[in-house]
Amino acid sequence: MRKTVVTLFIAGMLAIGAGAAHAQEEKTLMGVVNSLYGVPYKSSGTTKNGFDCSGFTRYVFHALGVDLPHSSSAQFKLGVPVSRNDLQPGDLVFFNTNGHSVSHVGIYIGNGLFVHSESGRGVVNTKLNDPYYWSKRFVGAKRIALPAIAEAPQNPQKKKPVQAASLPEATQPSQQQEQSTQQQQNSQQQQQQQQQQQPNPQQQQTLAQQQ
Repeated sequence: MRKTVVTLFIAGMLAIGAGAAHAQEEKTLMGVVNSLYGVPYKSSGTTKNGFDCSGFTRYVFHALGVDLPHSSSAQFKLGVPVSRNDLQPGDLVFFNTNGHSVSHVGIYIGNGLFVHSESGRGVVNTKLNDPYYWSKRFVGAKRIALPAIAEAPQNPQKKKPVQAASLPEATQPSQQQEQSTQQQQNSQQQQQQQQQQQPNPQQQQTLAQQQ
């Protein structure tokens, strides 16, 4: 009986661990991509019922915590440019398929491959250096930072710094008041000096008799 309980307990713990590992795998880039292979192409599609190219990249990045616009040209305006030789898994790769501008996007997954939702084929992986089509139409690549793209507020209002221990303006002595007080003190000192220099009446009488 005891062996049976221990066996069931171990089996339960292994099942929980496997479930947690599977959930973590689903949150990785390849975990999300692997679950989408074979989804058909659908114009303007953004769900597992069908994707267009930017709908597919938007879905994958949303699963990883990043919000992308539903447009390949708009996605091309985001992120940091990356050279073809420095590509890393997760970088967005862009192509000109209409002869005018950026019109297709996919996700680089390493080993020279990118995954995308291609018209007529759905979600597939393709060689980036395909000499017949994709290599000739490659425009550039962008690296999007995780976990999210947050637009910085434009022209943020700066709060005025508050001076610590500042006095109200009404209680601060003005410069004119300080000058007036200094003048009064100087005048009082001059009067005292003049009084000290002038002889008193007895001294004046003595001086008159001497003369």
